[in-house]
Amino acid sequence: MRPVHGIDLILTITGGLAAALVLGYITHRLRLSPIVGYLLAGIAVGPHTPGFVANRVMAQQLAEIGVILLMFGVGLHFQLKELMAVRRVAIPGAIFQSLVATLLAAGVTRLFGWSWSSGIVFGLALAVASTVVLVRVLTDRRDLHTTTGHLAVGWLVVEDLFTVLVLVLLPAVFGDESIGPLGVGLSVGEALLKIGALVAFTLLAGARLVPWLLERVSATRSRELFTLTVLVLALGIAVGSAVLFGVSMALGAFLAGMVVGRSEFSLRAASEALPMRDAFAVLFFVSVGMLFDPRQLWESPGLVLATLGIVVVGKPLAALGLVLLMKYPLRVALLVAVALAQIGEFSFILAAFGQELGVLSAEATNVIVAAALVSITLNPLLYRAAGSLADRAARRRPAAEPGGPATGPSETPAHRAVIVGYGPVGRTVTRLLTENGVSPTVIELNLETVRRLRAEGVPAIYGDARHRETLESAGVGDAASLVLSSAGMAGSEEVARLARELNPALRILARSAYVHELSTLRRAGADAVFSGEGEIALALTEAILRDLGATPEQIDRERERVHADLLGDARPLAERRLGA
Repeated sequence: MRPVHGIDLILTITGGLAAALVLGYITHRLRLSPIVGYLLAGIAVGPHTPGFVANRVMAQQLAEIGVILLMFGVGLHFQLKELMAVRRVAIPGAIFQSLVATLLAAGVTRLFGWSWSSGIVFGLALAVASTVVLVRVLTDRRDLHTTTGHLAVGWLVVEDLFTVLVLVLLPAVFGDESIGPLGVGLSVGEALLKIGALVAFTLLAGARLVPWLLERVSATRSRELFTLTVLVLALGIAVGSAVLFGVSMALGAFLAGMVVGRSEFSLRAASEALPMRDAFAVLFFVSVGMLFDPRQLWESPGLVLATLGIVVVGKPLAALGLVLLMKYPLRVALLVAVALAQIGEFSFILAAFGQELGVLSAEATNVIVAAALVSITLNPLLYRAAGSLADRAARRRPAAEPGGPATGPSETPAHRAVIVGYGPVGRTVTRLLTENGVSPTVIELNLETVRRLRAEGVPAIYGDARHRETLESAGVGDAASLVLSSAGMAGSEEVARLARELNPALRILARSAYVHELSTLRRAGADAVFSGEGEIALALTEAILRDLGATPEQIDRERERVHADLLGDARPLAERRLGA
């Protein structure tokens, strides 16, 4: 039996991920969220469509790890200061919108013969939008760091926190319907006490133990051990929450992410350990898609349309009215409302949990998947249309956003540079740039160096420059220059390629140990590459010619010849692209 199960597991993972890869790529090329592709992949390998059928039980078991890592990621990126900055509108807005969506869903489902408890849980699942979709839409429209982006993200953080609380309280409220109102109240009180104990223990004990542990592992300079430690913390605290405190693993994973996120290791954890989250999250979406039965849509099309109406019309109207009530311009209110007009990962988590408790039926999960597919597909299109409409209205009657868009550093891009590595070369470059009025930001994997630089007032990022998140945190997107100061650094080409994607106008200067690396770095996007071998050859040539009495013109001519022979085409990247 064991070999059969092993093959079944491998087939499920391979088939699910392969289908997700193909359909995710197609949806990405169509400028839609890859989540749509992952859900379609689940439908393709599910039992309700012809062809290969994956093992749904195994897929759901793997998806549970995906849920834990998703919640860990939410906690890791949770920033209380960002929430407090927009608390005046985000907190009441998220609560009001969730209440509206829940009441609408409960009322609609009653018309279809559902119980009030099923309708309420169904409405709670419709109330929360997808973080992945929201951030993607805001980033594509360059609204993430504006007032609109801050409000939308803060709003969603409140929704996420509210959903975490719902996940914890659902078993207490719906676990045993025979205990009566008094029993429910006692169960809720007991659950809240357990939550309080878990939060206190995790944040107080974890705030000391977790950074201590991560620092010891970081000192080994082993990426594998660091990644393994972060995964063990996420899974261990999640499982410990369920076993020791009797609360959901989702809450434990969220708290684990918060603890790591409050330490100086948050960026490195996000960039190195969370790619594992992405892989398991894909399996989570695939497992959700496997539950979808297209035939049920023909049996209850009215319920699907009503659900879409709640998600795409009811929720946005509630958000629009409240943001306008808070005296924000129409453009901000409209874009925030449309950005939240979709549902995603938390909706699936709530639906699965509700089905496990016997509150929701398979039909409810089916309708939620259908609503998610349509709303996620429409959301970028609706946001683009709302932006164009708002821009036309602003041209007729211009109005400034309160507080204005969030800005980056006060320096103009021409006065900012990112330095990768703080060895002798990086240290010298940083000092010279600072002395000449250029603001440097250093990316370094040595924690003590980062701490020392920060103490000296030099902006420093602890992380691996080969990860997009690290480059984004260092401000590569609006910097003028990127300097790869370490010769022989593994992955220099990947750093140059990622940096070029983030900022096509960026000037990239790289250092290499050997001449044969120059062409590779240039193809990756470097504007200028300086080789230790090449520069030494040039210096030796000049010294010999000078000793032989060559004129400055002769030395310059020979220097150009050596440059051409050893270093190839040394022109700036922009000139090489134009063929100048």
